[in-house]
Amino acid sequence: MIKTRFAPSPTGYLHVGGLRTALYAYLIAKKNNGNFILRIEDTDRERFVEGATENLLRSLAWAGIKPDEGVIFSEDKKRIEQIGKNGPYIQSERLEIYKKYVDQLISEEKAYYCFCSKERLEELRKIQEVNKQPTGYDGYCRNLSLEEVKKRIANNEKYVIRMKMPREGITKFTDLIRGEIEFKNELIDDQVIFKADGFPTYHLAVVIDDHLMEITQVIRGEEWLSSTPKHLVLYKMFGWQPPQFAHLPLLLNPDKSKLSKRQGDVAVEDYRDKGYLPEALLNFVAFLGWNPGTEKEIFSLAELIQNFSLERVNKAGAVFNLDKLNWYNKEYLKIIDEKRLLDLCGPLLEEKYSISNSQFSISKVIALEKERATTLLELVKNLRFIFEDLPYESDVLVWKKDNQEGTKNKLQELYNYLNTLSVQEWTKDNLDKKVGEWIKEKDYGVGNVLWPMRVALAGQKNSPGPYEIAEVLGREKSLERINKAIKKL
Repeated sequence: MIKTRFAPSPTGYLHVGGLRTALYAYLIAKKNNGNFILRIEDTDRERFVEGATENLLRSLAWAGIKPDEGVIFSEDKKRIEQIGKNGPYIQSERLEIYKKYVDQLISEEKAYYCFCSKERLEELRKIQEVNKQPTGYDGYCRNLSLEEVKKRIANNEKYVIRMKMPREGITKFTDLIRGEIEFKNELIDDQVIFKADGFPTYHLAVVIDDHLMEITQVIRGEEWLSSTPKHLVLYKMFGWQPPQFAHLPLLLNPDKSKLSKRQGDVAVEDYRDKGYLPEALLNFVAFLGWNPGTEKEIFSLAELIQNFSLERVNKAGAVFNLDKLNWYNKEYLKIIDEKRLLDLCGPLLEEKYSISNSQFSISKVIALEKERATTLLELVKNLRFIFEDLPYESDVLVWKKDNQEGTKNKLQELYNYLNTLSVQEWTKDNLDKKVGEWIKEKDYGVGNVLWPMRVALAGQKNSPGPYEIAEVLGREKSLERINKAIKKL
């Protein structure tokens, strides 16, 4: 069975790059009827942030990525739970497992105790830099005798445990995106695999966990490419079959620098809070490095599962283009289910305008700006003119081919005519028909009437059409606003 995993560290928020990694791993698993696992890698206690695991789970759930195994929220979303036969799925709960395997490496002389102080390591690095040598550990403690090791441990000297990298030969593998890759072993230092605090480093924990959790494909960022030979050597030391690896291209800012918070939002929750739809963000993120080989750009999650393949993921970095994300969100807002849009916008409208006592049909209100807005927040902001009478100058009412007096007269005549229509006649289509006939009968220019009518109803130049607004406002409110406009003139 195909098994993939997403294994974030709880150090803050879910980065959009992390969302892409999770999505690709999820798509590979689902396409092959496999399992997608969520594991929490919290061995770096200095960077651990309280509440970050809950935040990661919330962001993934919002995006619609649901693990088959691993760490999940309880049904009431109040507790973290774990499902699956290969747990625990939180690394800090697996310390005994790691200790067992590190002891095995020590006993087989594939790893060793290192007592070097931070000061010695810092001095070593400075010397290497001055001599223009590659920086890395020099193997100073690699050949300490067993007696000396025992004596130093008995003296309570602090130590870490390092793996014994081979000093010659090459380590090579076939990356599912990049093809054949090889590293010279002599250039790779003896990696720390167990820290002084009793926690494993990422390198040891990830190999043990991926093996015991039966991961078949490891999909991760390009930044882990240089660590892969260390991981492959560890697999060999344990006598385990390694999984396949796929290293995803970097995400870049428009200036081709690495995507960072300095140039814009990088957290999934930022986009959620700004009113982006999860399906739009997922669709956009899927295309950061991948393309289906066709012109089609709108893909549901089910369609992504069907069409995704690592063979079509690029090696080159992918530019995070906010304009493209905005385009996706606009497209999804156009096709979103009406009830879901109401569920999403209702609380936002209530918070901003206190709509609970409103006489308007909120579904019709939302429909006014649905196809013009980029995000839910923009949609809600754009609807201010419905719930509040906006201030505007009288000259805004005047059509470019008319003057103030002519505008006032036409608005007054229009007001008198509209006043003859009943509440039942006050629909968009009927107003379009009736007012259109009235304009023709009066031999007025369409703009001379509809421009001031629209500005009077909306209080601004840019808005939906006058008949749509009038239907939503209703007869009484529409006539009231037109009358106010006449008085302005």
